[in-house]
Amino acid sequence: MSTLLRIFSLLTLLASILLLASLSLEVLYSRAFAEFSELYTWAMLVVCIIFLADFFLLMWASNNRLSFFVRNFVMLLLSIPYHFIISLLGVVPDHLMTVVLSGVVMLRAVMALFITLRWLIERRATRLLWAYITTVAMCTYFASLLFYEYESPVNSSVRNFGDALWWAAMNLTTVGAEIFPVTAIGKVICVMLPILGTAMFPVLTVYITSLYNRHVASSGTGVADKAEKPKI
Repeated sequence: MSTLLRIFSLLTLLASILLLASLSLEVLYSRAFAEFSELYTWAMLVVCIIFLADFFLLMWASNNRLSFFVRNFVMLLLSIPYHFIISLLGVVPDHLMTVVLSGVVMLRAVMALFITLRWLIERRATRLLWAYITTVAMCTYFASLLFYEYESPVNSSVRNFGDALWWAAMNLTTVGAEIFPVTAIGKVICVMLPILGTAMFPVLTVYITSLYNRHVASSGTGVADKAEKPKI
């Protein structure tokens, strides 16, 4: 069972990367809001199947399956391939359904981002500094992707993805940018980014402080050794 769990943990990570990559291509090269290509729909079917298999496998291995099901029920909902089901049934989504489905897509991407970052931290694939850099880079990129998807159709200040990326980077560092969101999603991201940046900044401070403390400790040890060495 442990080997199977490790295999599905790796598959879930790969599925998360596939999700983020395919969503990036759809957002950057799509012609209309919340309209996804057939290739993206099939890619999400593969991703959702892996997510669902991982969910039920973890629930089966859990000591309290009911508790696991309740605690992770939202993840189960986000793992259902809604776009593929709608496409299979031949249903033409109206405006409300389109908005809801786009929200599901973005929340699923947040889940994939969380899975990827958690895998990096738990497996210690990077040291603290690189974990911090990776987290900042991925959060900036994903926030800019969301901002570009929702703002570019209605905000004349967002002319291309580079503008959205610059806006996200400046807000994450709490500096701010001369681009003001006009959609509800854009405004929420504009509020959350500085909070996230402020929350993550102590990680860098702790890293620098630990480096300084180690340097002082090693220097102090060297001085002490020299002081204890008898003169001949």
